[in-house]
Amino acid sequence: MEVLEITADQFKERQKSFLEMADRGSQIVITRRSKQSYILTPLNRDEYEDAEEDYVDDNFMVTPELLAKLDNIRQRVNNGEYTECRTWEDSLKFLDSL
Repeated sequence: MEVLEITADQFKERQKSFLEMADRGSQIVITRRSKQSYILTPLNRDEYEDAEEDYVDDNFMVTPELLAKLDNIRQRVNNGEYTECRTWEDSLKFLDSL
C-alpha cells in the first residue's frame, strides 16, 4: 500500500486527486502546520450501515485510544522491544514460544 504524506494546503489544492488515490488503496496522511495529522480513508457505506457498532469502531474509526496504542508500539519498537522474524521458520519458533 502506498503511503503519501501531504500538507493541508496540498490537499486543498488537489482534493479530487487525493480522494481518488485513497479510493484506489493509497493511504493519505494529511499534516497541518500544528503538526496534527489525519488519515484519509474511504468508507464503504454498505459495510458501515450494515455493521454492528463495535465493528465500525474497530475498523473505521481512529480514536485517541488507538493513537495512544500506536504511539506505545512505536516507542517499544524504537527501544528494541520486539521479535524480528525474517523467515518462515523464525515465525513458527516465535508462535510456538507464545
